[in-house]
Amino acid sequence: MTTDPTRVSVEDETRLLHAIEVARRSRAEGNHPFGAILVAPDGTVLEGLNSVVTAGDPTGHAETNLVRLASARIPAERLALSTLYTSTEPCAMCAGAIYWSGIGRVVYALPEQELAAMVPSQDGEPTMDLPCREVFARGGRAVHVAGPALIAEAADVHRGFWGA
Repeated sequence: MTTDPTRVSVEDETRLLHAIEVARRSRAEGNHPFGAILVAPDGTVLEGLNSVVTAGDPTGHAETNLVRLASARIPAERLALSTLYTSTEPCAMCAGAIYWSGIGRVVYALPEQELAAMVPSQDGEPTMDLPCREVFARGGRAVHVAGPALIAEAADVHRGFWGA
């Protein structure tokens, strides 16, 4: 049976719930409420927490942290067959990191436009309205994207954090 990589399956939803729990942990540790996991073809699961606040690094997004970890541990040919699940649609920076890592599929929960509605200004900077599908479309290889899904569950992690 062939599955459509641009559709969210029941298994994908289970993985997204894991990424949302990672986002809760990021928030509990004093960081922004974002989380991501990567599932390799052999079932290996890696987690990426946001570390923007605690590391003092504006590039410490959950997805970029996960890409760094995954790229160091998983060979490129396996990354191409892996799926990155994230609690919120990847920003332009994270989408670029995902693209350059060679990860083949992304599944996200909360869309960036809904996040932007909750976060009119982040640390004095406006959010960037650039969907990940647009970033990936500019590349020379396909990155399959599925989402949004489980929007209410993903939005709940952000409640009260951004003053929303």
